[in-house]
Amino acid sequence: MGGSRVLHSALLALTMGLGLTACGEDPPEPAAVRTEIPESVADTAPPPPQVASDAAQIGTPLAERVATIGLLNKRNNVSQELEMAPGDSRRVGDVIVRLRSCEKTAPWELPQETGAFVQVLVADRSGENQFRRIFSGWLFKNSPSLNVVEHPVYDVFVKDCAMSFPEGGGGSDAADAPDALEEAAEPAPTA
Repeated sequence: MGGSRVLHSALLALTMGLGLTACGEDPPEPAAVRTEIPESVADTAPPPPQVASDAAQIGTPLAERVATIGLLNKRNNVSQELEMAPGDSRRVGDVIVRLRSCEKTAPWELPQETGAFVQVLVADRSGENQFRRIFSGWLFKNSPSLNVVEHPVYDVFVKDCAMSFPEGGGGSDAADAPDALEEAAEPAPTA
């Protein structure tokens, strides 16, 4: 019984000591390490198709958008922001993040949402420059639980998608939208 108290007291003192040293200065900012993406996992996907519809031309063209993707290493609690254009790939240590697309809801539409189609590859222990895909799909800023990168070390999330929209909304259709919603909400007369 006395031995467990001594062990408990020692662990408590160690925990308190570590906690107090952690309250000191902030750790230095980690230095960026430039690494190359191996050819075996290089992005060979064709460019996204060009959409010619009027609806697709409302906002910034896909090639001109810039997404800010957050990458968190849960082992050392280091978070980085990756600014990427659609089609870009970035390697940070043992993880590769690819951005395929990003979208933002127009200011006159509800609910407001920001999303990005992301692929995440992580280094495989089986060999050098061997990566396996752990995630491919849409991530949403305001609804992160809809689709989650499930990995014990890395967390990837959307922070922003920089794109612009024309002033005054989406034209006459956007101005008529509230009236159309009110009409649809009213029950139809019965005969």
